[in-house]
Amino acid sequence: MATISLIDLMKSYGDIPAVKGVNLDVADGELIVLVGPSGCGKSTLLRMVAGLETVTSGSIEIGGRNVVKAEPAERDIAMVFQNYALYPHMTVRGNLEYGLKNRGTPREEINRRVREAADILEIGALLDRKPRQLSGGQRQRVAMGRAIVREPAAFLFDEPLSNLDAKLRVQMRVEIRKLQRRLKTTSLYVTHDQLEAMTLADRLVVMNSGLVEQIGTPTEVYDRPATLFVAGFIGSPPMNLIPVSSLSGNEVSAGLPSGTDIVGIRPDAFVLEQPAEPSLALEASVELLEPIGGESHLHVRLNSSSQSIVLSVPGRPEIAEASDIVVHARLADLHPFSAQTGRRTDNP
Repeated sequence: MATISLIDLMKSYGDIPAVKGVNLDVADGELIVLVGPSGCGKSTLLRMVAGLETVTSGSIEIGGRNVVKAEPAERDIAMVFQNYALYPHMTVRGNLEYGLKNRGTPREEINRRVREAADILEIGALLDRKPRQLSGGQRQRVAMGRAIVREPAAFLFDEPLSNLDAKLRVQMRVEIRKLQRRLKTTSLYVTHDQLEAMTLADRLVVMNSGLVEQIGTPTEVYDRPATLFVAGFIGSPPMNLIPVSSLSGNEVSAGLPSGTDIVGIRPDAFVLEQPAEPSLALEASVELLEPIGGESHLHVRLNSSSQSIVLSVPGRPEIAEASDIVVHARLADLHPFSAQTGRRTDNP
């Protein structure tokens, strides 16, 4: 196991910057998830750590050793890809053994590692099958098994679940988290799926256009997004971002930090009855009611600005579409931002 440090890491393709001066320290045994929209630089960052992309400037340290000029095989990492990258002509056992054989690992040691990985992943019954005889979930288990037998200093996961159906993704997500906690191997995990990111990560790294917008635990990032981008990206449905000008005439706007011109409110922070605590009240008309199991998504249009916002409310409220309502949010649940800087205005 090892720490990973990225120091002023940059990557450009010609004049086009893809990663812009990223700094990140991953603790020994920590699972860090890089999350962001397509094209934000997260996979490029991971491939630089793996040695599959050259570094324009900056350094990468694994276990305190600068590996920028080291070949991928010299970095003591194992990577799990979204397309599994299994050898189709080999059995599962052959795929698991291949890398160990190439490194001259003794047969007895190969057998021990393959046996242990097969037990951990419950693929012992699949060892004599070819990849074409496996389901997508089984192939991904084999891909993870191939990484485990390496006993590397770090695991790198590049959107490993994106090719699986929704139900299997949930199952595999749980298994990856249990596996990482059991092995305690330092891990970098890339995904564009925020639910995957929130449930897997010890800490999140939210990226946008090659920059790190915020680093923190899933709870920290959700409860206190540092920027407008993070506020709008993390959370489903996303945070409602309301111009302060829409709150004119409401005494709430007078109590916001200096420089605030946008207020963020999570959908689940709204309530339909006025709370006992100091709160913001907004008049609105109902556009759509979506029952989502044990809760409902209420789409409303604000009377003050004609802006549409979304509320997450428990149960199935009996509210008619096109009706007029008043929605409330506690002042403690408001997130103040500056449109000019894109950042929170209540940071110390």
